[in-house]
Amino acid sequence: QVQLVESGGGLVQAGGSLRLSCAASGRTLSSYNMAWFRQAPGKEREFVAAISRSGGGTDYVDSVKGRFTISRDNPGNTLYLQMSSLNPEDTALYYCAASARLLFSGLVRVSDYNYWGQGTQVTVSS
Repeated sequence: QVQLVESGGGLVQAGGSLRLSCAASGRTLSSYNMAWFRQAPGKEREFVAAISRSGGGTDYVDSVKGRFTISRDNPGNTLYLQMSSLNPEDTALYYCAASARLLFSGLVRVSDYNYWGQGTQVTVSS
């Protein structure tokens, strides 16, 4: 199995940028399709972005397309989420997740993912 630790969250003004990182240990990151989810207070955890094992495929929720970029460094066992043009609606606890499913397509549900980090808080002030 794999252990995941997120970092890079913080407080940023609207319009600003942040880069989240997710460091993996245990089994190598390349064994998994990976994703970022987020959860705002009082709301369900929602899919943000996913990336295939090789990094050749990506998927985004509509609300972040053009603003967020997911990437991965398999040799370095690290997943990233570059976030720009942040707005207060992006405020949430951000989680990275690993899926052992063979196919990359449609991995947008919480139940598709086997392993989770503890989350990193992103707060965007207006």
